[in-house]
Amino acid sequence: MDLNLRGTGAVITGGSSGIGFAIADALAREGVRVAIASRSADRVRAAADRLATRHGREIVPLIVNTGDDTTVRKMAADAFGALGRIDVLVNCAALPMSHSSRAGLTDLADEVVSEYLNVKFMGYLRTARAVVPYLSKQTSSRIINVNGLNVRQCGSIIGSARNSAVSALTKNLADELGRLGIGVVAINPGITRTEHTDAVVARTAAERGLDLAQAERALANNGLGRLVTAEEIATVATFLASPCSSALNGDAIPAGGGILGSIHY
Repeated sequence: MDLNLRGTGAVITGGSSGIGFAIADALAREGVRVAIASRSADRVRAAADRLATRHGREIVPLIVNTGDDTTVRKMAADAFGALGRIDVLVNCAALPMSHSSRAGLTDLADEVVSEYLNVKFMGYLRTARAVVPYLSKQTSSRIINVNGLNVRQCGSIIGSARNSAVSALTKNLADELGRLGIGVVAINPGITRTEHTDAVVARTAAERGLDLAQAERALANNGLGRLVTAEEIATVATFLASPCSSALNGDAIPAGGGILGSIHY
């Protein structure tokens, strides 16, 4: 299938590693002009160089702290200046869950909650607000919010809260921006295999007395019996970025391999 993406421009926040990097890689493979953004100058430049070597074209590295509106607006303007157009925004910048963020009610500090909501929910809002003027220059464009299946699960107050907030943001933006030709969707990955996952699997195996294969199945908790990979998430994102997905708007695509024991309708 021709996804009709060649020659378009895309900005991916959180694009220096993990799912964001995989999405940038997949879009570049389709002929998209790509800009990746990260708060770490060294990491984003190294990631851009890797992608440029792989695809034989320039990948634009941008530095952004999505928790700060000034740097977000500069990133958007720099991306448009470098690419000449923006057709797709992928919001993927978020803080990884830490020990302090997994605390229960009694030990969960206000400042930790504020930080996690600021970077992900407010970061996605800020980035959309800054990029929409450029997206609206196209007849058809897309915002893709990489969210997570914690929106459907308990076990982490912050994880559930920030993902639920992004879900609400996605639908509100879809209703508001559709008249401008901007579709807004979300992807909800589960725990996903990236370059950082082996350490998590090993730690889980040690904590639960499992071998590595058993630990991965336990973490995945899905019908596939394995972790979905970042590349598989990127394939879904690439379809959502394309005009072929124009009928999808305001909704989230679960991409966790079919989490066990739950029905959503």
